[in-house]
Amino acid sequence: MPERDAIVQGERRISYRAFDDAAARFASAIEAAGVDEVGKVALYMFNCPEYLIAQHGAFKHRAVPINVNYRYLDNELVYLVDNSDAQVLVFHSSLGDCVARVRDRLTNVRLFVEVDDGGTHLDGAVPFDELLGRHEPQARKQRSPDDLYMLYTGGTTGMPKGVMYPQGDITERLVAALAALRAMPSVPAAREDVARFVTAVNEQGVEAIVPCCPLMHGTGMWIGAMPALVGGGTVVLLEGRSFDAHEVWRVIEREIATRIVIVGDPFARPMLRALEERETAGQPYDTSNVRSITSSGAIWSSEIKDGLRTRMSAILIDTLGSTEGGSIGVSGANRDVGAPTAHFTLAPDSRVVTEDGHEVSHGKGEQGILATRTAAYGYFKDPEKTARTFILLDGESYVLTGDWATVDEDGSINLLGRGSMSINSGGEKIFAEEVEEAVKRHPLIDDCLVVGIPDERFGQRVVAIVATVAPSPPKPEEINEFLRLSLAHYKIPREVVVRETVRRAPNGKADYKWAHEVALEEHVGR
Repeated sequence: MPERDAIVQGERRISYRAFDDAAARFASAIEAAGVDEVGKVALYMFNCPEYLIAQHGAFKHRAVPINVNYRYLDNELVYLVDNSDAQVLVFHSSLGDCVARVRDRLTNVRLFVEVDDGGTHLDGAVPFDELLGRHEPQARKQRSPDDLYMLYTGGTTGMPKGVMYPQGDITERLVAALAALRAMPSVPAAREDVARFVTAVNEQGVEAIVPCCPLMHGTGMWIGAMPALVGGGTVVLLEGRSFDAHEVWRVIEREIATRIVIVGDPFARPMLRALEERETAGQPYDTSNVRSITSSGAIWSSEIKDGLRTRMSAILIDTLGSTEGGSIGVSGANRDVGAPTAHFTLAPDSRVVTEDGHEVSHGKGEQGILATRTAAYGYFKDPEKTARTFILLDGESYVLTGDWATVDEDGSINLLGRGSMSINSGGEKIFAEEVEEAVKRHPLIDDCLVVGIPDERFGQRVVAIVATVAPSPPKPEEINEFLRLSLAHYKIPREVVVRETVRRAPNGKADYKWAHEVALEEHVGR
């Protein structure tokens, strides 16, 4: 389908023919720069077509694209580029000041490629379009399903880690997920089957997917961009660099988009508000073409799901996953059926185990760690963390996700939260996410992060950092009185700190480092 739009962003429309040609030229360019077939290509960019072109150009050359958080500053950028052994750095010119400050420390990088977005040109960097114009498309080459693919994950603690996957397996999983979503009887088993599969998928309607989160995040890439591209659909990128829910709905209408990809409440809550605002104004958005909204990476509360599902015909798909383990569980809702917060049906190759590796009992309230079969085989250049995280259970390879849960009688799970973010107060384990969700049910609370700070008596005390939608914020004692209806007394925050906003990364992930600093500053100041 060479003339179909592969990527759309604002007025820019790039067909599959043009996308393939540009990626092949990028492949030639990095080959000419001396990048070998396992070389790394770091992508330090906001969402844009060049991100996907460079990624697929790296794939064509059998090189490895490396996702870099565009919020990284000097030392973080140096760490990731150095840790990944990147030989190419592709960056937006607006991020060029940071690149300029650390360029002398990036000794492994042999090619700097600049995507112009209005920033100052960096001497020695080659403009992206000029680079493509200098090279003919690289001839197609034989590639192996064992070719390396990596995605760096920051997690909630520690330095970013590169999770290693075989390209063939992750591509096969993407195609299988697409087939399941469209109720296809089979997936392509050989190259010659691909065209028939894509034709069959598109006979059900062309998929136009809007990833609202960054492409450098697993949700934006694995649930947003890649599924569209493996099925002959269109990736529709937002233009704004800070999330604007009204922009989402305008783009949905303009591009007749069929799927939206988000990261939980940080995206869903303002999207619901935008719908409500337009309803109040008597100019509701047209959402009739949206088949599904898929979320991963943050809690998507039942209250926000209810507000969306009663206004749309779309299926709401809440997925539980991790960079290391892929898809672990799923929860669905639609106009007629709601879904509880953080309650999932486990994937067949996932289970909940105790810390010594035994499967937890069903319906007993026993807490355990989520473990799942995975195609990932470790962290890049980190055998110690690999050994702690990738384990054998009953002779099979599993990854421990770090998420804790209980298992109901029917085998479904209740997610408690990340073990790395649990708070130990008086010997009781308290999961930050559980408390956060309880706080956010208060009608005047817009967002919340919960952390533990040192406490002489209890070891740690629970502190909630909240943002409110009310002109006059509720008092801490009012919030805690509300929480007594749903939380055990030892989980209720000892301190509540009100801020104008709760800081999160562009991908919706919680900034617990910031929350911890705020909690300590507020405590010391009292």
